[in-house]
Amino acid sequence: MTVHTLSVLVENKPGVLARIAGLFSRRGFNIDSLAVGPTEHPEISRMTIVVNVEESPLEQVTKQLNKLIEVIKIVELEDRESIERELLLVKVKADLETRSQILDVVQLFKARVVDVSPDAITIEVTGNSDKLTDFLRVLEPFGIRELVQSGLVAIGRGGRSITERTLRPVPVPVTAFGA
Repeated sequence: MTVHTLSVLVENKPGVLARIAGLFSRRGFNIDSLAVGPTEHPEISRMTIVVNVEESPLEQVTKQLNKLIEVIKIVELEDRESIERELLLVKVKADLETRSQILDVVQLFKARVVDVSPDAITIEVTGNSDKLTDFLRVLEPFGIRELVQSGLVAIGRGGRSITERTLRPVPVPVTAFGA
């Protein structure tokens, strides 16, 4: 099994996410990470889907995804040809003894404190999954109270855009001139 990151452009309509997730579910594939959000075009959303499957079953699923009318384009993003990031918010126990040590860790990982209370610090950090795993490993001895992690988002390197030459032409309404 290998990890694959798919960037999928879809029409921004209700039910599209459920249809796409259903395709993976029917094939028995677990989605490791899923992030959906708007693009530079309001009528299009971008899904970043991370799955751990063999190459040939993945090819079958992508062919089925392409058959969905709401799917505009699917691109598999390779590690070296893309930039990948995740967001982590973590609440850590912090008393007077440990607070300065935790703040040192925050600086080391180029993270950011977003909330402070007398007994805890909430920290925001972005990066690849290895950085977030390492960050959590260092914070664990202090006591993690709560955490939430986003799905992976990724974008291809360089000047090209996934939306180039993929947008369907928008029909222009016909109007009668001089009528």
